[in-house]
Amino acid sequence: MSLQRVLISLVDRLYGIKPIERLVSRNIFGYALCGGTNMMLDAMWYFVIYHFIVAEQFIDLGIVVISPHIASLIVVFPITFFTGFWLNRNIAFRATTISSRTQLMRYALTVVGSLAINYVCMKLFVEALHIWPTPSKLLTTIISVVYSFLASKFYTFKRH
Repeated sequence: MSLQRVLISLVDRLYGIKPIERLVSRNIFGYALCGGTNMMLDAMWYFVIYHFIVAEQFIDLGIVVISPHIASLIVVFPITFFTGFWLNRNIAFRATTISSRTQLMRYALTVVGSLAINYVCMKLFVEALHIWPTPSKLLTTIISVVYSFLASKFYTFKRH
């Protein structure tokens, strides 16, 4: 049995729990589960790369010195970018007819959009509206997740 089939079966089994079925659609549940999984993978990869690969050291590239936390972020981003794409394409939004290449390009655009939303919202909430950073980040995350879901459903992985 392929990894995709195992994961789809797991999502379907979890979605079959009565309260979940009543609260959210299968599509939203699958998206949330894939996003949560990718977020956990991101944290685990970041931990491993920061502590054992980058080894908490500054990286001197000659023209610029990269701090260990930023170097780790740079290494982790492509990993979770592609795992997020694979999970969304094959688990959350699998009923699509758009080519993988087109979806990957669209996914990249939505990720850029999400990064922009995070930047603009944090600047707005913290610097213009003077909301504390942690509540600002929580509100920004909610806005970014809603944007990301809608962009994925109606643009990146839309059905024809």
